[in-house]
Amino acid sequence: MSGLVSGTGTGDSIPADGVTVRRTVLPGGLRVITESLPAVRSVALGIWVGVGSRDEDIRHAGATHYLEHLLFKGTKRRTALEISSEMDAAGGEMNAFTAKEYTCYYARVLDADLPLAADVLSDMVTNSLIAPQDVDAERNVVLEEIAMNDDDPTDTVHEAFAAHLFGDTPLGRPVLGTVESINAITREQINEHYRARYGPEHLVVAAAGSLEHDDLVEQVRQGFGAVLEGDVEPAPPRLSGEYAQPGHRAGTGLRLVSRGIEQANLVFGCEGLPRNDDRRYALGVLNAALGGGMSSRLFQEIREKRGLAYSVYSFASQNADTGTWGIYVGCLPSKADEVLAICLSEVDKIVSGGLTDAELDRGKGQMRGSIVLGLEDPSSRMSRLGKSELVYPKLEPVDETLAAIEAVSHDDVRAVAAEVLTRPKALAVVGPFDDGDSFSGALR
Repeated sequence: MSGLVSGTGTGDSIPADGVTVRRTVLPGGLRVITESLPAVRSVALGIWVGVGSRDEDIRHAGATHYLEHLLFKGTKRRTALEISSEMDAAGGEMNAFTAKEYTCYYARVLDADLPLAADVLSDMVTNSLIAPQDVDAERNVVLEEIAMNDDDPTDTVHEAFAAHLFGDTPLGRPVLGTVESINAITREQINEHYRARYGPEHLVVAAAGSLEHDDLVEQVRQGFGAVLEGDVEPAPPRLSGEYAQPGHRAGTGLRLVSRGIEQANLVFGCEGLPRNDDRRYALGVLNAALGGGMSSRLFQEIREKRGLAYSVYSFASQNADTGTWGIYVGCLPSKADEVLAICLSEVDKIVSGGLTDAELDRGKGQMRGSIVLGLEDPSSRMSRLGKSELVYPKLEPVDETLAAIEAVSHDDVRAVAAEVLTRPKALAVVGPFDDGDSFSGALR
């Protein structure tokens, strides 16, 4: 949507999938984007910030997620209790999340309570106190979240895989930060990060549901108040990054995290495709057929036929300048070698022979269904608007996405398999192993 003509104070109508999407740019570069869904009685509202953990240097490692916590701790107008109690009194839901490339503060409320949600969220984002006592108190909460993450071997193995694949770069570091970085970071550093990254040109207010665009624009204008000034262009969408520079090399080999647990957790994979690579649809179809459902090759071979694992799947994710592709399996430690051998064999089969006609059709159907069913509620519609504005060149109509999936051919799948699945692999293992010698066969 960023390539669309925008105006100050007026909403541009953009036909999208049979509904009307409207976009207004306010002074300071703040964007307001809405999608009207008259059949519902609720509204999902999100304030999206174009900053994620990959924007942190070492000095600010963990600051983006830490800040997400602190914005709920009080503003010049509301205490932390008042923020939560006002939303609770309206029966609304409110939360936030931090990702590698963006942060989102969101609420879902009855349509009549949209002015309240807009006021509370805008107050949090623009007027947070970042009080020293709140920084100290919330430090323990963030450390507890890191500890909880470390106690889950599934989370640990995925973080170990990312760290090994991308190395000591912002993409390779955990979104939450580390115990060391959270203990070291100061209130001044967090506030510095807040002031530098939360300007209105980096913000998108997205909403979907039972709403009037012009009414929300006025509510946002009032909520953001004095920060809406100046003839500032919105920040461009994130279409590139510092990772995929000439000469960079993805990590390979083994990273073992030895834990005295009952199960081996394995992630095996390589660097994937960036977000705007046209081949992402072919990789998605391939991924669905390989490990995306109960009819997939990995599920059938590893769980159904041999009973070697309860959970097994493949995945593909994208960032602005790179991506990841991989396979996750949780199995008995004594079965890890056999499971990895099957994964390697199935990958080799797809590289050499592609998919069957039935697998190609099932892969397309799975992708289409996931997209369409995922847009059946206001929250997912709101997320689509906010993410598209921050990280895509435009809001792509769903019908265009579905057509691109349907156009994927056997040749497309074979080509992307030959390009991606043959790349040097990294393997992360969390389990009761003293050394990684037994996994050497998986690292060819």
